[in-house]
Amino acid sequence: MTAADLGGFTGLTGLTAGPAQAWGAVRLVPLLRAEPITDLRLHARLHPNELSVVDVSGATYTALVPHSFVADWTSDGKPAAAYGTQLVPPGRGAGCPDCVNLRFRRRMARREDRNRLRFLPLHLALEGYLALHFGGPGIAWEEWSAKAVAHGLSPREETVYAGADLAGLDDALRVFEIHPDQCGMVLYAADALAAAFVVPHPDDYRLLHPTLLLDMYSELLYQYTQLYPAVPDFRVRVDDTRITDVAGLRAELAEAAQEWRSFHHLMADGLLDAQGLRTREVYRMGRFTLSRFLPSFDPDVENHIGETVTDESGVLAYLKTFRLSTAQVRRGHLLSTLAEHDWHLDASAAALGTTRDELVRRLDRAGFGHLLREDIIAANRARHRRR
Repeated sequence: MTAADLGGFTGLTGLTAGPAQAWGAVRLVPLLRAEPITDLRLHARLHPNELSVVDVSGATYTALVPHSFVADWTSDGKPAAAYGTQLVPPGRGAGCPDCVNLRFRRRMARREDRNRLRFLPLHLALEGYLALHFGGPGIAWEEWSAKAVAHGLSPREETVYAGADLAGLDDALRVFEIHPDQCGMVLYAADALAAAFVVPHPDDYRLLHPTLLLDMYSELLYQYTQLYPAVPDFRVRVDDTRITDVAGLRAELAEAAQEWRSFHHLMADGLLDAQGLRTREVYRMGRFTLSRFLPSFDPDVENHIGETVTDESGVLAYLKTFRLSTAQVRRGHLLSTLAEHDWHLDASAAALGTTRDELVRRLDRAGFGHLLREDIIAANRARHRRR
């Protein structure tokens, strides 16, 4: 499996944006699918409040995994039924409520049956980000520590927030109306694109709508919901002076719908028009393919990671995205630049338009100081303290 350049994110073909709903700092734009996908279905599997350790081929991925998605598909293309989420009484199989249980899982995506795959939503995408140049320096330059050369970036960690921590999201999901044809949504926090979520069928979306509270969001979106109490409610106005009959009314409504779709594309252009996305195939499921993607790590634009399921013609069946924070983009940019220049500090500093000393400082501030020799970091910190 090799990485491929997507060029731009065009996978929302077949989905149209419906009228947005706003609650506090949260704005949700429903995504409607005229022709539901019936031979691939998704349902949630809730897990107790436990810590999961996942085997990812030689490394260890540790995270709180509140739920997973289970994909069922049919080989003959006939419609498939979705399993509903089951609730159990408190204490039954959930372990002690005052402790965190430890559960071992095999791989981010694991086939459970011939036509059934269990995967961990967003953890699949986040693993791709954490694994970015995880092996560390390929050449033992003298600046890098022996541990960095031998073990790479291990351990590698990132902090995320649960949807329940985003102010107003729980109330918004409770009061927002779900459209009959809704197969997804685009979520904004203070009108900053937070996440996109797409499923194959409207019935799947109704079941999975509450799981947005269990998803992961970056520190950036958490701060936005805390700092911005409300967003304006955009309404498309219809010019009643141009309406003289039913045909005129239809024309005005069609124009208003097109204006809204154009406005939505403008708001979401950080994802829809992203350049340089790199995708990697994870698993084949009959005529469907589960993949994940990474951004270009351009510090001047939005950067989203995510995962998709597409059919053989490229039609999007499933999508879930995570917007990286400014600090996470900076770390990805630094690692990508180092890898492009074989982890040579002088060459990497020149590519970044800075000095070797400043690059060392940026690596230290980004949390990668432990990769360099202790004497280099200590001397760099001492120089900057004296200034």
